[in-house]
Amino acid sequence: MQTTRRTPLRPDRRLIWGLTALIGLSIDQVAKTAALARLDPDAPISLLGGLLTLQLAWNDGAAFSLGGGGNLTWLFTTFAVLVFCGVTWFVLRRLRHRGWGLVLGLLTAGVLGNLADRLFRPPGPGVGHVVDYLQLPKWPIFNVADIFVTSAAIGIIWLSVIKNVSPYATLEASPQVEQESDRREPESGAQEGLAQEPEHTGSTPRDDRDHDEVGNDDTRTSNRSTPQKAAE
Repeated sequence: MQTTRRTPLRPDRRLIWGLTALIGLSIDQVAKTAALARLDPDAPISLLGGLLTLQLAWNDGAAFSLGGGGNLTWLFTTFAVLVFCGVTWFVLRRLRHRGWGLVLGLLTAGVLGNLADRLFRPPGPGVGHVVDYLQLPKWPIFNVADIFVTSAAIGIIWLSVIKNVSPYATLEASPQVEQESDRREPESGAQEGLAQEPEHTGSTPRDDRDHDEVGNDDTRTSNRSTPQKAAE
């Protein structure tokens, strides 16, 4: 009897991407709003024994205050728009793997978080300064959006280089699960073959043995009667 496998319900890769991007963007904007409301750029707050400092700053360059923008801030804005459009097109048209959906969702959240500052914060649309407020020892000031971008970069390296998982992959089962599935299929086929074995229409080995015994009895009887006839 052939059985069908039930595929468990799993969230769609595009849904994972969208939810991750939306939640990440919300966290970034809430954190920036809180930083603007509670932090003084001239009075940084030291936490964890100086390991982390809350230092409010405005960044006109790239992530982690790299490549000071100045008159080139609009280039960073244009680049962020192109990245967002490219990732969105790829997710909607080509993406087939949920793990990649999560990673690209983090990337989208980080890009949109800083892009929103570029578009809507002073000094003006397209050249707005990004709000930064986190600082580690001997490290540039950054924000939550930068953390998302960095996490996405680590995730991309992990999936593509270490795990060798393609974003175009349609099967997400691990090799071990696939091997176990391959082993089960021949076993189930063999069991079905035994269950559906056709009935034999001829005599069984037991019937053949009974027939041979009857034949032997007749032969012995015939041999005993032969001397009697000769004596007569």
